[in-house]
Amino acid sequence: MFRPNFSLPLLLFLFIFNLSVNLTYAQSASKKFIVVLDAGHGGKDAGNTGNNYFEKDIALKIVLKVGEQLKKYEDLKVIYTRDKDVFIPLNKRAEIANKANADLFVSVHCNGVNNSAPSGTETFVLGLHRNKDNLEIAMKENSVIKFEDDYQIKYDGFDPDSPESYIGFSIMQEEFLDQSALLADFVQKQFSSTMSLKNRGVKQAGFLVLRETYMPSVLIETGFLTNKAEGAFLNSVNGQTKLADAIVDGINNYKNIINVKALEAELSEYKVNSSDVIEDFSSVKFKIQLAASSRKIDPSPENFKQLVPISRYQENDLFKYLFGETNNYMSAQTLRDRAKAEGYTSAFIVAFNSVGEKISIKEALNTRVNN
Repeated sequence: MFRPNFSLPLLLFLFIFNLSVNLTYAQSASKKFIVVLDAGHGGKDAGNTGNNYFEKDIALKIVLKVGEQLKKYEDLKVIYTRDKDVFIPLNKRAEIANKANADLFVSVHCNGVNNSAPSGTETFVLGLHRNKDNLEIAMKENSVIKFEDDYQIKYDGFDPDSPESYIGFSIMQEEFLDQSALLADFVQKQFSSTMSLKNRGVKQAGFLVLRETYMPSVLIETGFLTNKAEGAFLNSVNGQTKLADAIVDGINNYKNIINVKALEAELSEYKVNSSDVIEDFSSVKFKIQLAASSRKIDPSPENFKQLVPISRYQENDLFKYLFGETNNYMSAQTLRDRAKAEGYTSAFIVAFNSVGEKISIKEALNTRVNN
């Protein structure tokens, strides 16, 4: 069972080799991968209002940006629990995901406490809270059911203010706990690698909205509105875009790794298997080739559909234009998929050694196998 201090490589190893029987994603080209995006709060429920920002508005803007990006992927289907400023009961949000037979449920929120110092991102999976802080966050988020009529009947007597009500959460969603933790780790890794926000990690707590879903589910706290600098970042278009991009890449990393058949088929060409590409390659960098031209074009995002970062190098008489950079092959797959979603349908992965020389993908992936 998931423990919050598991490393990402260990979670991946357990997932691939011990949990494949529980996969909810039918590995078939005919089935789209369904993601339900849930913007926390809404309507009469403003969420937290640290520094006079409204959580409900910021969460919705981030979610809509995530959905806009995900809709570009042909194998993905996006469903919103809300796409405007309306109040949706917690059980209705889960019901939307369950009825859609979704593969993922992703709920987006902003944190807030009675202290301006705390900062950073954290992603929750369902479980028994491990400390007082996690319980307080869950209590705060669950308190929105008080806006609902007959909430005590609807939620079987659940009292969001009573610690005793949370005792049974440790066995809820157990079937999907490791998958939820894997997604949460991918999201947190994207946050920490693309932004300077503090990584508060993957945690467990008793969130009602996660308890009611029947698929891998996470609740993302994108930062603290009560922190002056972080609140301003969350309220900015730039901040919302960066957070959305990180969530999108986290979702796609998850989608790629659970599609074990496709991953193994791709790797078989290079005589390696999925266990060989779980961890980062210390002496290899992967990038995505977008285009090659005899013309020398400025490698700026404006010239390449706002993809960042763009680099250029010359090989013989051609200039090659590359997107992204990572030491992890699975992350490279996600970057490639993103490029294709933006219209670069012929984009492919290229590799460079520690001195910057281009090498074949086979050579790159076998560096660890042969050592």
